[in-house]
Amino acid sequence: MKNGVRDTNIQELLAQQDANAESRKKDHIELAFQSQVGSTEIDNRFYYEPLLAAHPSSNSLPQFTFLQKEMKAPVWVSSMTGGTALANKINHNLARACGEFGMGMGLGSCRSLLYSNEFLKDFAVRDLMGDQPLYANLGIAQLEQLLDKNHGHIIVELIKKLEADGLIIHVNPFQEWLQPEGDRFKYPPIQTIERLLEQLDIKVIVKEVGQGFGYESLKTLFQLPIEAVDFAASGGTNFAKLELLRSEPVKQEIYSKLALIGHSAEDMVNISNQVLEELGDNVRCNQVIISGGVRSFLDGYHLINKLNTNCVYGQASAFLRHAREDYETLQKYVEAQIQGLELCYAYLRVRK
Repeated sequence: MKNGVRDTNIQELLAQQDANAESRKKDHIELAFQSQVGSTEIDNRFYYEPLLAAHPSSNSLPQFTFLQKEMKAPVWVSSMTGGTALANKINHNLARACGEFGMGMGLGSCRSLLYSNEFLKDFAVRDLMGDQPLYANLGIAQLEQLLDKNHGHIIVELIKKLEADGLIIHVNPFQEWLQPEGDRFKYPPIQTIERLLEQLDIKVIVKEVGQGFGYESLKTLFQLPIEAVDFAASGGTNFAKLELLRSEPVKQEIYSKLALIGHSAEDMVNISNQVLEELGDNVRCNQVIISGGVRSFLDGYHLINKLNTNCVYGQASAFLRHAREDYETLQKYVEAQIQGLELCYAYLRVRK
């Protein structure tokens, strides 16, 4: 065979193997100047280690136990909504994603289910979840009122009819104070939580609603026999600010700075590490849901690797945006997040 013929065949073979080469090279030329990254834009939270792993395969995340359940991804779908026209679709889409991708989920406030089953269909998602962690949700004000009436059995019944694993208690003094129709606490929330733990044999998670917990509150929570602390830190949806926006103008003017008080997730990770080290053997709760301002899988990966205890990271608004559409829209979003986490575990190491 002549060299010219042989060279032609090789060129044809190479062209078949990379049919998009010409188009790709043209894209590279046209996009090169748009693709430059300045030194101030570099994410310095990580060491990038490109030599140490092959591209990750699907389902390569390390499985682990959290809330006494086997999870496939360190992701928590934070409490959303109920009792609205879209709640049924949102909750069912989210639960289906949790079942498919091995995540955990906290329901939105279940207050409407305490004395009625009218909205039960909006919250009844266990069949879609499989055995992934699922928690009901009530505010501290509702618990205070129920316990004062000796109606603790209603809380147990709520968990049973939802086939949930336990109860999330959301602690929200600023939200209630700023809410036009808000409740007023008769007791410090810690007293209500301790009463609940003494009277009922249920699993409990305690969370804030967008401003997080300070040092003393975290120190108290980590010494309680609860399943987990959910940060609900400042940086995500702030329900105190949300309620303030619903208030009259004079109240907005007076209290506007109050909604800016709180702790970021990063701040709370650092405080928690300090508290856990100080408490030592006195720690009774060693599981955390890091939520509040977690925008992406990079944020989540960074934070769960900085916290020195068993943890996952939670998101709310990002899931909510995609859960309002058809399930395939949410599925693509979650799949991309999981693949991003797989890349993190393969190539990134967190700077401590």
